[in-house]
Amino acid sequence: MISANDLRKGMTFEYDNDVYQLVDFQHVKPGKGAAFVRAKIKSVMSGGTKDVTFNPNDKFNEARIENKEMQYLYNDGTLYYFMDQETYEQIPLDYEAVEEAIKYIKDNDFAQIRFYQGKPFSVEAPNFVELEVTDTEPGFKGDTAQGATKPAILITGAKINVPLFVNIGDVIKIDTRTDEYLSRV
Repeated sequence: MISANDLRKGMTFEYDNDVYQLVDFQHVKPGKGAAFVRAKIKSVMSGGTKDVTFNPNDKFNEARIENKEMQYLYNDGTLYYFMDQETYEQIPLDYEAVEEAIKYIKDNDFAQIRFYQGKPFSVEAPNFVELEVTDTEPGFKGDTAQGATKPAILITGAKINVPLFVNIGDVIKIDTRTDEYLSRV
């Protein structure tokens, strides 16, 4: 059991017949009245967020989230298929579960699948990926303003901003947590 006083960012716990991850929290001790914990929580199953207030003595059951590295195989138009490398079992996931990560994952790449009680609910791309630029405007000589960027489309369909010197066909390294260009490879 976890008390509201012991909550930390990233913790997962059961609340209101759902599993939530703590996004942000603040211990508040007003001049008058009892202290409380103001928190922003995100449902790990549906992805919805909400702001809640807890009494510091409230208790919650800790939710055990399992992470498993799986290989992305293909998309059949509606479902995205991932394979467990140990059992060779394939699991289909809908777009809502892969929405954030799929823009950085190519066929046969590996990703972290998150499970709660054996049910997969989200996919996380690796922190850093190397992808090819398939479309971008050419950079012109003289466009050398400090830090100038232009939009680029990657082989997976993701759109990010890149420096002016990046061209079509270049392979670039991206931080998937911030959607930022890091370097050319």
